[in-house]
Amino acid sequence: MSLALESQCLHLENENLTEHHYGSLSFPIYQTATYAHPGVGKSTGFDYSRLQNPTREQVEKVICQLEHGIDAIALSTGMAAITLLMELFQPGDHLIVDSDLYGGTIRLFDNVSSKNGITFTRANCAYDDIESLVAPQTKAIYVETPTNPMMNVTDIAAVSSIAKKYNLLLIVDNTFMSPYFQTPLDLGADIVIHSGTKFLAGHNDTLAGFIVTNNQAVQEKLRFLIKTTGAGLAPFDSWLVLRGIKTLAVRMEQSQKNALRIAQYLKTQSNVTKVIYPGLEEHAGYAIMKKQCRGFGSMVTFRLTSTEKALSVLEKVKLIKYAERLGGVETRITYPTTQTHADVPEELRLKNGITPETLRLSVGIENADDLIADLEQALTE
Repeated sequence: MSLALESQCLHLENENLTEHHYGSLSFPIYQTATYAHPGVGKSTGFDYSRLQNPTREQVEKVICQLEHGIDAIALSTGMAAITLLMELFQPGDHLIVDSDLYGGTIRLFDNVSSKNGITFTRANCAYDDIESLVAPQTKAIYVETPTNPMMNVTDIAAVSSIAKKYNLLLIVDNTFMSPYFQTPLDLGADIVIHSGTKFLAGHNDTLAGFIVTNNQAVQEKLRFLIKTTGAGLAPFDSWLVLRGIKTLAVRMEQSQKNALRIAQYLKTQSNVTKVIYPGLEEHAGYAIMKKQCRGFGSMVTFRLTSTEKALSVLEKVKLIKYAERLGGVETRITYPTTQTHADVPEELRLKNGITPETLRLSVGIENADDLIADLEQALTE
């Protein structure tokens, strides 16, 4: 039976819950570290929870189904997922990476991956000539689209054609869009990364990360690596993500509606000098988003007239919380300069457009009028 996307958030196709779980509609939390063997050389299919756990396996199947991969691997955090991914590469390998990435990713690349002998070339993958940056030792291209926080949009299919021409892996961080709005593997990507903490879990109550692939060789290496390094997602956190994904469709739709309303409102404010939301027709990536996505997401970046005004807004918001998280049901506002991108070198921050006047909104599912009223009072002199 083929299910629509909304239904796939709640059900695996051809799933039989009565087989092992007594018909439970909420998938059980298998809170166990190890499993008894029926005999020598025999197994129930599970041996030790570092290797696999039924609850973790279930959330991996759901994510894999939504992203159209052959396997998904659930890890303790989004950064654990990227860290494991980097173990695919050897000293001397070279990656082309987007310059406007989440600050934690940049910190990992600059302070850990570089130490391990991997080199990087930064580029604006939405606009730069990526092909000219390919070198003999290049192994992969790594992008976020839209980027964090400047919302640059990369044409995944176009970059995929370059990657395939040179036998490179194309890695796409799909955290901002979730598989509800964007499925990069369908567009030619080889690997998809998620901070499952964000939109997938959706309730600001757990940490998680995912790697999804449609490449058999990559899948086999990643399964070996997670067994070896041991950062698999715990059973209870796996269950929390499973629960969150059940409402992914309705959350993404409502958040997107609110985000467009707020972006349009911010454009009318004299204290706001720039509004960056890919759902606005004037956004440079609007046409690409229409082509490769089913929506525009709920992340809005905007710039104020001064640093003082930006800081004032952060102090004045009430319903909207000043916090470093995104992708939850509650609306959050973030100051990238001192929060998400604090460890990014200032020169790179400014080059990417992350100025001290810049704020980032992760729009939730509250009533849009209430959110706008809160912004109104915060923006008032």
